[in-house]
Amino acid sequence: MFRTHTCGQLRLPDAGQEVTLSGWVQAGRDFGGLTFVDLRDRYGITQVVFDSDDDAALADQAGKLGREWVVQVSGEVRERTSKNPNRPTGEVEVLARTLTVLNKSKVPPFTIEDETDGGDDLRMKYRYLDLRRGPLQQNLLFRSKLALAVRAYLGGQDFVEVETPNLIKSTPEGARDFVVPSRMNEGQFYALPQSPQTFKQLLMVAGYDRYFQIVKCFRDEDLRADRQPEFTQIDCEMAFVTQEDVLNTFEGLTRHLFSEVKQVELGDFPRMQYDEALRRYGSDKPDLRFGMELVDLSAVAQGRGFKVFDAAELVVGIRVPGKADLSRKQLDALTDWVKRPQIGARGLVYAKFNADGSIKSSVDKFFDQEALQAWAAVAGAEAGDLLLVLSGEEEASRKQLGSLRLHVAAEHEMIPAGVFKPLWVVDFPLLEWNEESQRFHAMHHPFTSPKREEVERMLTGDHETMKALKADAYDLVINGAEIGGGSVRIYDRSLQEKNFQLLGFTPEEAEAQFGFLMGAFEYGAPPHAGIAFGFDRLCAVMNGQSSIRDFIAFPKNNQGRDVMIDAPALIDAKQLEELGLSLEIAAEKR
Repeated sequence: MFRTHTCGQLRLPDAGQEVTLSGWVQAGRDFGGLTFVDLRDRYGITQVVFDSDDDAALADQAGKLGREWVVQVSGEVRERTSKNPNRPTGEVEVLARTLTVLNKSKVPPFTIEDETDGGDDLRMKYRYLDLRRGPLQQNLLFRSKLALAVRAYLGGQDFVEVETPNLIKSTPEGARDFVVPSRMNEGQFYALPQSPQTFKQLLMVAGYDRYFQIVKCFRDEDLRADRQPEFTQIDCEMAFVTQEDVLNTFEGLTRHLFSEVKQVELGDFPRMQYDEALRRYGSDKPDLRFGMELVDLSAVAQGRGFKVFDAAELVVGIRVPGKADLSRKQLDALTDWVKRPQIGARGLVYAKFNADGSIKSSVDKFFDQEALQAWAAVAGAEAGDLLLVLSGEEEASRKQLGSLRLHVAAEHEMIPAGVFKPLWVVDFPLLEWNEESQRFHAMHHPFTSPKREEVERMLTGDHETMKALKADAYDLVINGAEIGGGSVRIYDRSLQEKNFQLLGFTPEEAEAQFGFLMGAFEYGAPPHAGIAFGFDRLCAVMNGQSSIRDFIAFPKNNQGRDVMIDAPALIDAKQLEELGLSLEIAAEKR
């Protein structure tokens, strides 16, 4: 028996017991006659004491232990004279009788502590060591607990867990596919699924009216803190339901997860139309934890001779409460921030509403105090507030100011910690027109249904009508992060064919890519709808973190590489030959 107890289990009532512990040496302290060793496993840390008066050889052996050695200790639990209130096991220690070294360790390249001295690249290379650290262990334990809670809830709602294939057909819509060459079908390729979308719709046709899967998905796209080439979804589909049924079901799931795993009771889940979200917050995933809504200033800011405003489609601002005391240096930094290519604004106008009632703006040459008072009236600005203003094309300006809103709130600690504000964003556009490709793209995906009242317009309308079509599509947003998205699906072949036509598919292309799905619609497809939650992102948001990487055991870096195993990598020429791939290209790479 390697252990009778874990290193996080012992408490004061256990004093007097003979126990055996196994784990890693976190730290050692030699005080001459006494040697203390902190022994760690994933459950916690227990202090072990070696007394040279009891066994000098044993104490000498303990003094030679190195960090991260794997050891087994047996001894008696006793009350500590110097207790550690910051550790659950801090009232007890184990007086060692035996010590067995199970395995030695090289000196680790960084400290295995909550606050480590290892940089990102180093910790990614030695991920198996990084995963010993408390914060990452807690993240993965949280993820496991959340997955179990998902299965418990959906199982209780009569959902059936079904696994779908990982080797599927490449599709031209959405992000780039990862492709897999087929040895037995030379020159042909599988693709790894970006989602199980078509398979879960086929399951509805097959009569499995409530499906779910915690499933791995793959997208070959540029990476950010909340993106990985492989990620996990809580993927769900339901038959014989409306949009309202789906929203109610998964609002219930979300409440259950927060209550069960975080002991947090969520408040209301308001509904907001996509157009309203952009108008009020400049984003289709607004963070409702703080105010600073966008305000249209066009009526009071245009027509005063300031060409930047007069030539703009929109003049829009946000009131930043209590920040009239920002320095010129801080305001210049905000101007530089919005002018970055990622934001794309040409400049930033500000107005300070001072405590003495005066107003100081960066455009005083064009706007007197009376004009600026009109700004204040529209924006609801009071003494001590700051007004930040952008102008230009309407959609771009709102999105730019929405980004600035988030930046200012984060920079000045205006976002309350430990607060969760969910929101359903609904009524997305069905299609987006792309000027560069001169064709429509699906806002969500090609299988999303228009709202029922707009089906006829979709079948018979002109180009401008298509731009205005709304979808039965919905996103769940929590604290400004898109947690999940879904839609009511098309289940009629003629309507699906029309959607493919609008997206630029020829009938032959649509048949070649999705004929299996449209064929299934001819065999009694029920009305159905679904949703997918980003599981990694949900973990991060529930823990108040922005990066999903620390909730994935073995993530890729921001170049899509696994630096621990050094992948992707070149493969053997014989493998390439078996797959029918070009040996010349492989030779050039080598």
